[in-house]
Amino acid sequence: MSDLPDLQTDEQVDEPEREAHLALEQDVREAVWEQDTRWLSRTLTRLHPADAADLLEQLSTDDFAEAVKLLHGQLPTDIIIELRDEYREEAVDVLPDEAVAAVLEELDSDDVTTILEDLEDDRRERILDELAPEDRASLEQGFAYAEDTAGRLMQREYFAAPEFWTVGHAIDHARENADDLPDEFYEVYVIDPTHRLKGQVPLATLLRTPRDVKLADIMEEVQSNISVDMDQEEAAYQFQKYSLASAPVTDDADRLLGMLTVDDVVDVIQEENTEDLLALSGVNSADGSDTVLDSVKARAPWLAVNLVTAFIASGIISLFEGTIDQIVQLAILMPVVAALGGNAGSQGLAVAVRAIAEREMDGDASRRAIVRETLTGLANGVIFAIGVAAIAGFWFQSVGLALTIGIAMFATFVWAGFSGVIVPLALRRMGADPAVASSVFVLTLTDVMAFFSFLGLATLILL
Repeated sequence: MSDLPDLQTDEQVDEPEREAHLALEQDVREAVWEQDTRWLSRTLTRLHPADAADLLEQLSTDDFAEAVKLLHGQLPTDIIIELRDEYREEAVDVLPDEAVAAVLEELDSDDVTTILEDLEDDRRERILDELAPEDRASLEQGFAYAEDTAGRLMQREYFAAPEFWTVGHAIDHARENADDLPDEFYEVYVIDPTHRLKGQVPLATLLRTPRDVKLADIMEEVQSNISVDMDQEEAAYQFQKYSLASAPVTDDADRLLGMLTVDDVVDVIQEENTEDLLALSGVNSADGSDTVLDSVKARAPWLAVNLVTAFIASGIISLFEGTIDQIVQLAILMPVVAALGGNAGSQGLAVAVRAIAEREMDGDASRRAIVRETLTGLANGVIFAIGVAAIAGFWFQSVGLALTIGIAMFATFVWAGFSGVIVPLALRRMGADPAVASSVFVLTLTDVMAFFSFLGLATLILL
């Protein structure tokens, strides 16, 4: 079988490396078909866990399940965690209870919660029953917090020390209790006798400071204030704002409960960005393992909403049925006004939703955004009104028609720029998710303005 290539993205590899990668994929398939467990285990172990996960995800559904069965307890836990949600769920379903229990014992508490979430309630209970009572109690803590909160996302292993400890005491304690520390951490959290968080000491500061210096003398103020019930999207924003590698999580009394690390927050950022991107298109699911029925269930409701809004636009057109009967050219030009206006509204909407997600639309910033997008629509309206009017006038040899579509185009662009910002802001104020609901309203408003202004002006000017 082929040697292991350096797995990279398609943009980063040349043709020979791509061919080597495809050859390795085929070797893995053949190893599964031939039930060559030894080669498969050795190959996946030699790869980075993320690359090994990518390789397994290239298999068909049946081959993936067979690979997990073959590896059984030999499938490294760090590869399981790197699998995308749908593949990780499949792997956990295939593995027997004792193998899943063994996986849980090797993981940090935040990753354990991720695995437990994939299990049916009855199976989760069976697996937890196989663990020591203290381990079970610790693992079940994660489920005491609501989904998509910092409490569900945090890991409960951390390094905390009393404020009266010295640097030397903290270092010695870490060495003597290495097995109880998280695999990766970046700060020592300083607490008082009631376990309230007082500050933090970065490891870089700890290692540069003489042993006899007290932690209280070198601790820093905690930059972020992440509560256990904070939404994970808000927690991710804290990481982005303060460029954090990790952050403590506290309860309402400011007692230290756990910590978040950047590797988990990166996943949240990607998940939330993908969710917003899909929501703008009226889609709320895009898993590679989705069935046709899953896709239909996810998309049909939004198409139904669009059906209603389409009939609203059609109702506006029906008001001017007599005008269209007399001036057939209007039916030819209506899509031009609606299409350009809809695209202008979508552009403003995309900018607004991104700014809202990045917390850039608060206070005066929202007013500046409304003015900016309205003026942008005005400027683009002038440019395209002149262009479209010139084309329409030349095409149909009608100054009146050119004037009508020019004014309608200008009004539609201005309205599109304004509504593209004001709609998501209004929805946010009402407590709705702007990414999910805005596109339907913005496109409907721009269509209504496009048809009403164009046909209304045609009625006034041309008849």
